[in-house]
Amino acid sequence: MADFLQLHLLTAYGPSNLNRDDTGRPKSVVFGGAPRLRVSSQSLKRAWRTSEVFKRGLEGHLASRTQRLGKDVFDRLTEGGLGEERALSIARDVSGAFGKIKAEKDNHPTFIEQLAFISPEERQRAFDLADKAIAGEELAINKDELLSRADSAADVAMFGRMLADSPKFNREAAVQVAHAMTTHKAVAEDDYYTAVDDLKSRDELDDSGAGFVGVQEYGSGVFYLYLCIDRGLLMRNLDHTLAVRNASLAALVEAAATVSPGGKQASFASRSRALYVLAEKGTAQPRSLAAAFLKPVNGQDQGQSSIQQLEQYRDRLDAAYGPCADDRCTMNVESGEGTLSDLLAFAVS
Repeated sequence: MADFLQLHLLTAYGPSNLNRDDTGRPKSVVFGGAPRLRVSSQSLKRAWRTSEVFKRGLEGHLASRTQRLGKDVFDRLTEGGLGEERALSIARDVSGAFGKIKAEKDNHPTFIEQLAFISPEERQRAFDLADKAIAGEELAINKDELLSRADSAADVAMFGRMLADSPKFNREAAVQVAHAMTTHKAVAEDDYYTAVDDLKSRDELDDSGAGFVGVQEYGSGVFYLYLCIDRGLLMRNLDHTLAVRNASLAALVEAAATVSPGGKQASFASRSRALYVLAEKGTAQPRSLAAAFLKPVNGQDQGQSSIQQLEQYRDRLDAAYGPCADDRCTMNVESGEGTLSDLLAFAVS
């Protein structure tokens, strides 16, 4: 039977540009006929996966998303005494198990064409093959022995991976992450700024004014974010290792509540923590509560109004469909209800 953990978060950001589009403006979306600011799920997952929260809670259980495994294998081979021509051939064979390898005449002939998630176990197996080659053993590159369908790589188990050339080693993501959006109408604004040359004299009349003039875009608002975790699939992806599954859930909940995307942080210091988190567990079909904000939140207290609209819509769904969760845990900074520790205990219980 399916076992879902759902998270609903409301986080307030002051002036910021967390996630830019191709023109440098904050990403946006129209929802309920009103313009909103948006943060993509890719940006959020990248911020969480590379955060200190993940590194601290999942040390030794994080994959590398890279094209460069072959370069590392090549370096290990040459450092072990193999000639460059032989080392290059072996490194290309090993890294080719993870994807199409670049042309031999390319500037980086050991790189694969695409980024690939490589678990710690897979990386170690690649190095073991290199060590065998250094010892003079004949190598047989077998994908079934080199690649994993389940292992202890928590981020691969949560967010999945696709290996186009080896689809049987793809990993279905156990965590679904929605794009975050503001609960209210919000638009990007322009910040006109100047930079002054510190060494320019006031007497240089032929070159008066700023040394540089520019514009950067920003926005602000209360963002709603939804995550759905299939705890059973997460367990299977992690080869049924309960301790790593629980550490993964705890790290994900903490990161979602405390880690902000890194876009333009030096300019805006837009580091916020969730002002509200609703965690739900159960076997019922998951559902987002984004429709609570089809009618944009209005008024001066957008945080409290967003909480009220979300909870009222949740209750209306329960009334219409029956209970949509078996158990719930809430952290509400405004009212002083619940703590992060409560949420973490709830997620892994």
